[in-house]
Formats: sequence, C-alpha cells, structure tokens
Amino acid sequence: MIDEKDFQKRIQKVGELVNQLEQITDPAARTAAKQLVQLLMELHGAGLERMLEVVYQSGEEGIRIIDQLGRDPLSGSLLILYGLHPEALQARVERKLEELRSRFFKMGAEVRIVSVNGGEVRLRASLDGHSCGSTARTVQTMVEEAILEAAPDLTSLVIEGLEEPAKSGFVGVEALLGSSFAQRTLP
Repeated sequence: MIDEKDFQKRIQKVGELVNQLEQITDPAARTAAKQLVQLLMELHGAGLERMLEVVYQSGEEGIRIIDQLGRDPLSGSLLILYGLHPEALQARVERKLEELRSRFFKMGAEVRIVSVNGGEVRLRASLDGHSCGSTARTVQTMVEEAILEAAPDLTSLVIEGLEEPAKSGFVGVEALLGSSFAQRTLP
C-alpha cells in the first residue's frame, strides 16, 4: 500500500514528466502525449466519480465513507486532483485552522479566515504582545504547511498580520545599521 510520502513523490514525478512533454521537439508526438495524459485523467476522473456515486447511493453510511475519504490525506488529495472532494475549499481551510487552534493558543497566536474567493485564501494572524519574531515565522510556516496540505488546489494564500514587527520594543542591529550593512558584516 502506498503511503502519503510516496504518493507525494509520485505526484512530483508526474509533474516533472508532464513538464518534459513540453520539451518534445516533434509537435505531433508532443500533442499525442498530452492527449494521452488528458484522456487518462478524464477516464480516471469519470471512474472515481462513478465510484463515489455508488458509495453515496448506499445512504448515510456511504456519505460517512465519502467524508472519511475526503479527510484522508492520500485519497483526499486524489479527490481534489479530480475536482471530486466532498468539502469546499473554505470548509477544508476552516477545519484545518480549527485543528491547529490549541497550538496557536499556546504560542499566543490566533489565525482566522478573512476571505475565500475562488482559489484565493486570505487569512489574518494576530500575536499577543509577548510573542517574538521567531513565533511569527513559526506560525507562518505552520499555517502555510497546514493549509497547503488541506487545500493543495488553492491558487493563492495570503497571511496578513505576521509581517508586523514584534511589539517587545527590541530593535535588531540590521534595523539600526541598515540591512545591507548586516548582510556584509555577518556570516
């Protein structure tokens, strides 16, 4: 059975191979290869959609199974790829932020959705007055990784509020001397 890490490697390899299709110099061969990939995607998508319909027709248990498939990282990614995920983009983002809420709280952070428009997600993060710059970077990384895991189909992710300097009153040497000075003198 394939695990999530192996699945991600395979998806990356598929992307690399699709990019290599663009390098085929023979236009007829390039077109045929692209058509083959497109037809396989359409065939697999139609098959997956039909399987979900059959499961759905089994009633409440089927609906629970579809939801479970959507929450599973591996099958959920596949359902997203084919546009068949049972949850909308906003619902997946909301669920992921809720899962992280207690971790944010421990770091003195809060993250909420500002808007989801098409594939564009805009979040607002706020840190309590005791947080430092590294906390902001940690929160940013944690949010980016979590949201991209839950919603790899998003087209844009903006996290507002983390670009502000820490409210501790600390001023770094690069701010005092200019960042170009700090870059020249520090390893």
